[in-house]
Amino acid sequence: MNILVVEDDARVADFLLRGLGAEGYRVQLARTGPEGLALARNSELSLLLLDLMLPGLSGLELCQTLRAEGHHVPVLMLTALSETEDKVSGLRLGADDYLTKPFAFEELLARIEALLRRGREQRPRATTLQVADLVLDRERMEVTRAGKRVPLTARELAFLELLMTAPGRVYSRERILSNVWGTNEDPLTNIVDVYVRRLRSKIDEGHAVPLLKTVRGLGYRLDATTLA
Repeated sequence: MNILVVEDDARVADFLLRGLGAEGYRVQLARTGPEGLALARNSELSLLLLDLMLPGLSGLELCQTLRAEGHHVPVLMLTALSETEDKVSGLRLGADDYLTKPFAFEELLARIEALLRRGREQRPRATTLQVADLVLDRERMEVTRAGKRVPLTARELAFLELLMTAPGRVYSRERILSNVWGTNEDPLTNIVDVYVRRLRSKIDEGHAVPLLKTVRGLGYRLDATTLA
């Protein structure tokens, strides 16, 4: 998932780069409106995170220009302004959502995921997910590794599917709980760790390259690298 952040405030930009990078997103940064427009035109983006007040070209003008040129990347606008008319102007010019500074990082992540999910729902859903020799058939809801079927429960399948939709992305325990068990699950439960052990015993045991990795202090990811 490629995100372009267009933000001229150095502290906010650094916060977004580090935070989104830790969540597994690939992040580019532009500090001016013209630089952001050039990158948005020439990059394959999943989402544009756009400050409203920018030097050289405002966020509103940047968004309007992209839409006029036929670019449909989801746009999430960030602004210190909270006036309704500013939000309405941004939405009318093509922004998909608005977030007023200061904001909680978890809310930013939730809004990003909602926009990305909306974009995925508008595209044909892949019927097969694959990471190395691990394959998930979404139509049959069957998993194989190295051609051998791996029996999984419904919850284990949902957990694995989440990780396989974005190989290499680090998912925190809180994000896994929210996506697989729902928001009512106690955040202090160790259920995620229990299911990680179950999945490892089923998909990694007996294979030379383990796929389910622990990223200390951050969460879990699924990929075929040899690094832990």
